[in-house]
Amino acid sequence: MISTIQAIERKDFKKSALKSIRRNGNIPAVVYGAKIGNKPVYVSSADLTKTIRAVGRNGVFSLNVGNSTHDVVLTDYQEDIKKEIIHVDFLAVDKSSKINVNVRLVLVGEAAGVKDGGVLQQPLHEVSITATPDQIPQQIEVDVTPLQVGETITIADIKIGSSYSIHHDDDEVIASILPPKQEEEINSGEQQAAGHPENEEGRETEPIGE
Repeated sequence: MISTIQAIERKDFKKSALKSIRRNGNIPAVVYGAKIGNKPVYVSSADLTKTIRAVGRNGVFSLNVGNSTHDVVLTDYQEDIKKEIIHVDFLAVDKSSKINVNVRLVLVGEAAGVKDGGVLQQPLHEVSITATPDQIPQQIEVDVTPLQVGETITIADIKIGSSYSIHHDDDEVIASILPPKQEEEINSGEQQAAGHPENEEGRETEPIGE
């Protein structure tokens, strides 16, 4: 059964109105899609949190807007400096139509090469896929247990199910094990960026053919 959230249409766009919405435990939002256009609304922060916990970050749920109900997915959100959500975007979807989304890659297992002193690197943290909304995975897990020093795992090594397709070159590297000496050389040069994207759970979503 799909979870349902009540959305109230916003008419006042002054800063004072937005502050009032947030002060009352709600989150300003926008719902958009081929059948609804672009409609400013707000939803209960507690209801949204509860629903996302129930259906998952990429899950489909129902949004009541006025006299209409739409199946939606959470496409984006904004946080303040306190990491509190201050705005969300919902995409109204047709569950039979495919959409493009970015899904997080998660490495699982302890690589054999790491046990031998190698260093695990993950240059790719998410992938672009196409799937119907109800077939979007919460994350794609990649088992690195058999990975030895000097070896890599690429897109071609991911077991792709029939429920979605991945839009990356087969030779794009997901993970690799660097020899200890090579890791030291890298560390002595330019500092590498942190191992996680800034918005780890965020994803960009766009409908197909709209």
